[in-house]
Amino acid sequence: MRYLSLFSGALGLDLGLERAGWQCVGANEFNPAACATIRANRPNIPLCQSDIRELNLDSVGKVFPIGSHGLDAVVGGPPCQAFSTAGRRQGLNDERGNVFLHFVDLALALNPRVILIENVRGLLSAPLVHRPLSERGAGFPALGRDESPGGALSAILEKFAKAGYGVGFRLYDTSLYGVPQTRERLILAAERSGRVMPPVPAGGKPTTVREALHGMAGTHDFLPLRSRAVAYLPLIGPGQNWRSLPQEVAKEAMGRAYESGGGRTGFLRRLAWDKPSPTLLTLPNMPATLLAHPEELRPLSIQEYKRIQTFPDSWTVCGKLEDQYRQIGNAVPPEFARRVGEHVQAWLEGKPVRRSAVATSRYRSTDEAGWGAALG
Repeated sequence: MRYLSLFSGALGLDLGLERAGWQCVGANEFNPAACATIRANRPNIPLCQSDIRELNLDSVGKVFPIGSHGLDAVVGGPPCQAFSTAGRRQGLNDERGNVFLHFVDLALALNPRVILIENVRGLLSAPLVHRPLSERGAGFPALGRDESPGGALSAILEKFAKAGYGVGFRLYDTSLYGVPQTRERLILAAERSGRVMPPVPAGGKPTTVREALHGMAGTHDFLPLRSRAVAYLPLIGPGQNWRSLPQEVAKEAMGRAYESGGGRTGFLRRLAWDKPSPTLLTLPNMPATLLAHPEELRPLSIQEYKRIQTFPDSWTVCGKLEDQYRQIGNAVPPEFARRVGEHVQAWLEGKPVRRSAVATSRYRSTDEAGWGAALG
């Protein structure tokens, strides 16, 4: 499987596809630190460091060794911040959303057998056009189709349909695919002849944090904790958070947030030893989304981030420590990507593919059939 990688980041998706036997003919990435990571680990992969909007069909052919036979696949994880449920969602009228549409257009122009996209759960409900909350409700027109939940994905699916591609997508919990982390990610596969890919089968016992971090040696590089975490984390055990504190201590620790419900479970959170990790975020030391070591007075180190994301210990991550966390925190776990790659290739080759005996995610209506029905 010869493929072109776009929005390559720290090569998490690519490392998994490599393990599945795929061959990367080129990578495109804009972030300087991520580009340094690519060069450090895979110097033989042709790399174009540029904004994807500077690429078109002609320039791609000049930059990358695609060859006369074309590509089997174009893969990538376009920026997810425009769709993320963790932030302010602007949809495809966000600058990053426009990059997503350019990715789809470029991939279709290259006409590969399959286009593989990884993204966040928020894409399922993101609008194509964001209308400010101040312009909704009484006295304003009802939301149009493009402004409604699911408008962004609908626009993307229309592009694929017009090009004759069949699309299958589904939300996956990576803890069901050999990754010690409950990370929900959307995988969309568009196939040139119009076929719809069946879901990647889940299975196997989830890997725990204890198992993932077993045998670690050497130094740990991590960001400093905020003063509040330093004061209260010693009172919190593995797998606990601020809710485990005595009431008066919790009030003191949370301040005004306590009276409004105290916030999410990420406040003053320690990982549990014997469960998969929560979703790794781009910075583990932020107060509201703390990812603290189960026992030590510190956040997870970048070395532990790599283990939990299933990167090899030897993987070099370049840039400042904050850049390193962002690269690994945003990456597709390579072990999950390997399983996706093996499934896609087997399906394209007409081999029997195993059906999933269990749900791929705890969320419902997150595949091409259920999603459309839920939107009505």
